[in-house]
Amino acid sequence: MGIAGNDWVLMKTARAPSNIAVIKYWGKRDEKLILPINSSISVTLDYLFATTTVAVGPSFTSDRLWLNGKEVSMESERYKNCLQQIRSRATDVTDEKTGLVVKKEDWKDLHVHVASRNNFPTAAGLASSAAGFACLVYALAHLMGAKETYEGEFSAIARLGSGSACRSLYGGFVKWNMGKEDSGRDSIATQIVEKDHWKDLVIIIAVVSSRQKETSSTAGMQTSVKTSPLLHHRAEVVVPKRIEQMEQAILKQDFATFAKLTCADSNQFHATCLDTSPPIFYMNDTSRRLIGLVEKWNAHEGTPQAAYTFDAGPNAVLFAPNNEVAKSLLQRILYLFPPAADADISKYVIGDQSIMELAGIKTVQDIESLPTPSEWSGIDAPRMKGELGYLICSRPGQGAIVLDESAHLLGGTTGLPAE
Repeated sequence: MGIAGNDWVLMKTARAPSNIAVIKYWGKRDEKLILPINSSISVTLDYLFATTTVAVGPSFTSDRLWLNGKEVSMESERYKNCLQQIRSRATDVTDEKTGLVVKKEDWKDLHVHVASRNNFPTAAGLASSAAGFACLVYALAHLMGAKETYEGEFSAIARLGSGSACRSLYGGFVKWNMGKEDSGRDSIATQIVEKDHWKDLVIIIAVVSSRQKETSSTAGMQTSVKTSPLLHHRAEVVVPKRIEQMEQAILKQDFATFAKLTCADSNQFHATCLDTSPPIFYMNDTSRRLIGLVEKWNAHEGTPQAAYTFDAGPNAVLFAPNNEVAKSLLQRILYLFPPAADADISKYVIGDQSIMELAGIKTVQDIESLPTPSEWSGIDAPRMKGELGYLICSRPGQGAIVLDESAHLLGGTTGLPAE
């Protein structure tokens, strides 16, 4: 190495977004390589992300990981596989600041420290593992100077950590191609369009519960593959057609088709969970009321105004085609699901504040005085106060990026979590 001694630490920090599938991935044909039984399409979110710092130093005695401030084991095969794959692609790296040179052959002997934080709930159905593993792979690749040997290879490595992590490396709308090769080499993510292609699209996430889900996605998929006939019909017959239709809807910014496909695919995904034995329940009564809100509005208008999708959890991801419709959507959500009277409105609706401003909501009193939505005219609309945890306003976002040293989560001299 270019500098002798054991008193140096090299580190990189990256940020990777969460993504929400509009055509769902559910079920693997290979558990170890995480190869899906069907392709999927997702949208990258611009407000929900993981931030990860990776560091190496000759004084580190083992690989260590801190997740949201708590140390957890790195003995998982998923972590080991991602780390091994990036190490095997490492190159000579020169630190611009110190002139330190780490040779390609030295990386295998250096232990890593990893600190990662999500700015949203973990294991609650908001793709926290996707953001986390995408961020880990991206940060490691930049730390070790790793190079792809073919386009999309890093997404295949992220897939080894969490299947949908392959989609979180890219912005905008992303397709995870299921691939055909047994090696998984062609099971990679590709970008359909960049984030600004459909920049008017608004995404509102209604966080119903931030609790960890009872059935993990991994366990749920394994059971569904074994026991659900509907899942296999969906993967073989339904999804291939929907993938083509969804790609065209995104390219044309055809919201009506996008909405119909998104809602239908979400409902079918949860139907496969019910078709599983024993059945899996990811949604709850509040989730179903949110579906009712959108379906009732869409039926009243005669054309889709909004769309919904639910991943493996109770939280709703709602879509509106532009700011004006997003304003109406947010007002409807707040009318039917107002916060508690003593709620801090700045913590109840977070994210892109421009959407909040469009809705004209500044206080809880503003919510109390919202007019009854037209589709509820003459009907006693149930107002479910306090049923939602909070709302996140978002738009399509960018993929993984490297941050400067001010974002480091580990100490520059110790490689341990910063206090």
